[in-house]
Amino acid sequence: MRFDLFLSICQTEVNGSKPSEKVMFRNFFDQVRLADELGFGCAWVAETHLSCQVQKRNPGAVIPHFTGEIGLNTDILQLGHKIFAETKRIHVGSAIRNILCNGGPMAHAEAVRTFLSLHGLREGEDRLLELGFASGRFPFSNVPYGVKPRNETEKIAWPALRGLVFQEATEIFLRFLKGEVFNSRAVAPKLLTRGLFRSDEDWARVAETHAREAGLAKTEAARLGVIEVPPYWVFDDVGVIPFEAPMHLLRLTIGAHDAASQAFANRFLPVGVFNLSITPGPAIEETHERMKRDFHPEGGGWHRHRMPRTVLVFIDNTPGISDEARSDRAVRAGRSALETYWKAVEGTLDPGKIENAVDNALVGSPRDVVAQMKARFHPEDRLMLWFDFNNHDNEAVKRSMRWFMEDVAPFAAEV
Repeated sequence: MRFDLFLSICQTEVNGSKPSEKVMFRNFFDQVRLADELGFGCAWVAETHLSCQVQKRNPGAVIPHFTGEIGLNTDILQLGHKIFAETKRIHVGSAIRNILCNGGPMAHAEAVRTFLSLHGLREGEDRLLELGFASGRFPFSNVPYGVKPRNETEKIAWPALRGLVFQEATEIFLRFLKGEVFNSRAVAPKLLTRGLFRSDEDWARVAETHAREAGLAKTEAARLGVIEVPPYWVFDDVGVIPFEAPMHLLRLTIGAHDAASQAFANRFLPVGVFNLSITPGPAIEETHERMKRDFHPEGGGWHRHRMPRTVLVFIDNTPGISDEARSDRAVRAGRSALETYWKAVEGTLDPGKIENAVDNALVGSPRDVVAQMKARFHPEDRLMLWFDFNNHDNEAVKRSMRWFMEDVAPFAAEV
């Protein structure tokens, strides 16, 4: 079993306290340095773009009750250079880099190749950039960059179309990472079909709107089987630089949960899959089985560690008290953190959701946590352990990290 670290750098208000950005970043690097010393495999860092606080001023606020910023990392490449400079063994991961905003997939491919070229200058450097990529958590991060419906047809079709736009970006991003030279005419077209929509009525609305906007007769709308959507990124032959980037220092993971996007990405390069600890066990196993078939052959075969899973950890090993007391303290800490967070995100408390989240976390004394891992995970799973969830107490976070690696990890072989 592999143990990584997930860090959110979430600058929200906890118990009336909201640290400054400088304090948040200082705590982050303090935790990363300890993670390196303790032997965590990779530091995965959450990514966010554009202020959630400012977005609350606009109609359709995504998290209107949230105080602060959902995350402070806007660029894993800048952060990554500093992490590598201050550590010796740990790898760096993005969880997850949005390839739609900030210039789109071409710009991101060039930035990644530049990062790798600089990272690889150090003699003997073999630490990886574990690049998780996706379309972003909140649409408001993409809209200012033109990733939004461009006409009425796209507006109506957007629930289905946005996945195709992400696939368009994925192909461009991965092919430029490979070093290909191509133009947008060589990118797979985006095709809307009935199968992408939940009902005949939904498809009919899209077809009729497209027919009207395209100047087709009404009778032709009913006969439409495919609607081709123009590309979002239009370009002549392009080659991104540097051309000699050390690609062996890059490992890719997609943050899309639909099987079609996971398989599509693996047409171009070996791409792993992110997942969440709350995902039902059968769905996890189905993904592993499917990826054995869909994983790009250059990846050397599918392994369970290519699907890292986030797991909240609330652990207590306070000396001088019983295991029962430790378990109780950990459960109370976990419930308090989850209640505060969900109230901030959603404005209300759902007791069932809180209990489910606690049940899906690793909670209790080290002995409890080992037992939970044995019951819940496969011996070859890879866990992104989340200790800083709704917790600004840097010393408490580091203490939990140490308890896990010293009092739980040595028993992983028994799980």
